[in-house]
Amino acid sequence: MYRAVALAALRRGLDLEDDPAVGALARALHLEVAWDGDRLQVRMDGEDVTDALRPEAIGYAASRAAALPAVRAALLDAQRALVARGGVVMDGRDVGSVIVPDAELKVFLDASPSERARRRQEEMRQRGQEIPLDQIEAEMEARDAQDRGRDTAPLVRLPDAWYLDTTGISAEQAADLVVAEARTRGA
Repeated sequence: MYRAVALAALRRGLDLEDDPAVGALARALHLEVAWDGDRLQVRMDGEDVTDALRPEAIGYAASRAAALPAVRAALLDAQRALVARGGVVMDGRDVGSVIVPDAELKVFLDASPSERARRRQEEMRQRGQEIPLDQIEAEMEARDAQDRGRDTAPLVRLPDAWYLDTTGISAEQAADLVVAEARTRGA
């Protein structure tokens, strides 16, 4: 959702430091998140923006938008409404700390910076984009630092979150480990 707000703000030429303007935009957007077969699709005002949200530049812009209190307030109810429907797995830098602090299972997924950059590069390559690995890693590290240092809902590893380092394992293996942990906890 934050990526969609950032994309919309960039398309409209808004300053990502302008809390009232970006907050008003976030309140006005109609965002839908739904499965289309085996693909999670994000629609913004009726437009499928799923692929447009993946570039690291949008992630960095989303990090800036997510630091704005008005944006966070605009999206919090929508995020909690998704949770209230049940059967939801969410990921995000503040899901366990702000959005669903009483989640049945909180998982802090991690991987080495080089592994994360390699994965993102492969994802981008599959979409036909070639970006140097060192550029991707630098952008990811800058976003991490920005998110850890922000005043509003910073990126933190919570004491009650199960830590999983996914360096060197596949997404399927990581999913299997999370499911096993959920079963162990009865979640």
